[in-house]
Amino acid sequence: MQQESKLKEVAALFFKLGCIAFGGPASHIAMVEDEVVTKRKWMTQEHFLDLVGATNLIPGPNSTEIVMHCGHERAGWKGLIVAGLCFIFPAVVITSILAGLYQEYGQLPDVEPFIYGIKPAVISIIAVAAFRLGKKALKSTLLGVLGAITLTASLLGINEILALFGCAVLGLLLHLFSNTRKSANIFTPFFLLPFIGQVQVGNLKIFLAFLKVGAILYGSGYVLFAFLDAELVVKGWITRQVLIDAVAVGQFTPGPILSTATFVGWQLNGATGALMATVGIFLPSFLLVYALNPLIPKMRKSKAFSAFLDAANVAAVALIISICVEMGLEALAGWRSMVIAILSILFLLFVKRANNFFIVLGGALFGYLLTLVPFT
Repeated sequence: MQQESKLKEVAALFFKLGCIAFGGPASHIAMVEDEVVTKRKWMTQEHFLDLVGATNLIPGPNSTEIVMHCGHERAGWKGLIVAGLCFIFPAVVITSILAGLYQEYGQLPDVEPFIYGIKPAVISIIAVAAFRLGKKALKSTLLGVLGAITLTASLLGINEILALFGCAVLGLLLHLFSNTRKSANIFTPFFLLPFIGQVQVGNLKIFLAFLKVGAILYGSGYVLFAFLDAELVVKGWITRQVLIDAVAVGQFTPGPILSTATFVGWQLNGATGALMATVGIFLPSFLLVYALNPLIPKMRKSKAFSAFLDAANVAAVALIISICVEMGLEALAGWRSMVIAILSILFLLFVKRANNFFIVLGGALFGYLLTLVPFT
C-alpha cells in the first residue's frame, strides 16, 4: 500500500508539472528542484545536483530525464515510468490537438500576449533555482573558478556539452594531479545507440527516425531543431516551415520541448504517426535513466569520479545561469516584463512554499493585462 501511495504521489506531482512547466529544460529543472527538494524533501540538494550532472552526460531531454530520476528515487522503476509518462502526457495531448488543428487550418493560434508574461516569470524561476543550486555546488574556490570558466565559455557561444564535459574533465584532471595515488574504476555513464538505417515502412520508419534522434540528442531541446532539419527536411518528409511551426508549438506548450516530435509525427501520418514519433524520441531516455540511476551512488563513492561529478555539477549550474542570462536579454526588453520578473523573484524568495503554478499563471495573466496598457 505504501508503494501504491508513493506512485500516486509521483503521478500527481509530475502530471501537475507537465501542465505548468513552461520555458524549456532549465525552468523545468528549477520547478522539479523546488518540488522534490525544497517542499517534499525526497532527496538532498547534493543528490539532486548529482542527478543533474549525471543526466547531462547522456543523450535525451535533460529535464524529462531528471523527472524520471526523481520518480525512481521515490518509487523505484515503476516510479520512473509513471513520472516520465505523467510529465510527458499533458504536452503530448496539447500538441496533438494543435497538430490536428494545424493540419486542418494551416496556422497556429495567437498566444503571444500570454507568452509575454510567462517568459519573465519563467526566467525568475530559473534564477532562483540557480541561486539555490549554486550555493550547494560551490564546495570550493576551485569549483567556483571552474564554474566561472564554464559560464564564460557558454556566454561566448561554446557548445554547452563541450563546456560541461570540458569542465568535468578538467575537474577530474586537477583531482588526479593533486593526488599521488593512482585512481581506478573510473566509469563513464553514457553510451550512444547505433545509427539506424532507413526502412520502407510508414509508421515504423517514423518510429526509427525519431528513435535515432532520441538516442543521439545531446544538449538542450533547442538542439532538436538541427537534428530534425537534417533528418526530416533534408530528406523531404516535411517543409522547413512546418518544422519551424512544430518547434513554436514546443515553445508555447508546457512540458518537454521534445513534444515537437508529436506535432511532426501527426503531420506525417496522423494520430498513429504522432504516437510512433513520441514513443521513438522518448524511449531511449527511459532506458538510459533506468540503467544510470543505480550507478550514481557508486560513482559518488569513487574519489576520482566524485571530483568529475562535482565539476559537472557546477558546470550544470553555470549553464543554467547562462540560459537565464540569454533568455533575460531576449525577454526582459521593457518595463512590463521587468515588473513581472521582479515580482516573481520576490514572491519566490519571500513566500514560503511558493507554488510555481501560480508564478506561471500569474505571469501569463499579468502579462496579458499589461499588454492592454497603452503607454510603453
